[in-house]
Amino acid sequence: MTSKVAVVKIGGDAQAALKKAVGLVGKIDDLNVKDRPVAVKVGVFEPSSEAHTTVSVADAIVKSFSKAPHVYVVESDNYRGTGSERLQIWKEIFTKRITPLNLSEEKDTRKVKVADETIALPKILFKPNVFVSTHYIRSFEKGSIIKNLLGLIPDRKKVRFHKKMVPTLLDLYEAVGGIDLAVLDGTYTSYGIAPSSKRVKTDILVVGRDAVAVETIGALRANMKPEKMLLIREAVKRRLGEGDPKNIEVLGDAA
Repeated sequence: MTSKVAVVKIGGDAQAALKKAVGLVGKIDDLNVKDRPVAVKVGVFEPSSEAHTTVSVADAIVKSFSKAPHVYVVESDNYRGTGSERLQIWKEIFTKRITPLNLSEEKDTRKVKVADETIALPKILFKPNVFVSTHYIRSFEKGSIIKNLLGLIPDRKKVRFHKKMVPTLLDLYEAVGGIDLAVLDGTYTSYGIAPSSKRVKTDILVVGRDAVAVETIGALRANMKPEKMLLIREAVKRRLGEGDPKNIEVLGDAA
């Protein structure tokens, strides 16, 4: 079956762009329901940088889950600071129903096996709850939308996983039951991950229900070769999604 990925222009209206993109890939009527809470995993390493999903795109994501009983915007601690501190980037979108959640402070957890370790992950991440991953488009061999999952690990010492990054990310992907909606914010595209990396305004969203396919199209947009990315190759081996651009239907006004 061909995976669908939408690539649409933001054009100053992220909410309209996301609504259009979601409609192109098959809607989210099964996700936006009154009995399924939503966890939106944002990703930011350094809060002073702009290397993260913009406030407007994050706002569009949470508003697209209008029927959900609660939407949690989630992040964890790292050695640069707490998840709570970094979540303040998006503070203007928080309401009584849409709230920040520091995964490192959660006590209600479930133990799973991740890269030969037993990790206690917050239960909010597991099905039947809805799990959304959002990040920005960048040229990085370890990916973006799936690399974002490293932040599900609640302790600060995540550096120990760097030498086994791919199995760690894919074990996390499988443990939580997959990513229900993947949203790559291409307001800007970064050609690298260093603060000095070239950054170009591209004004697009890349959206899909197949996160591997979204990662693949995002890589192409960042001038990378997805067939050479170990993360994508291994995800395909595990049958987690589509990594061959020839089998991905790209739709939208910026396709």
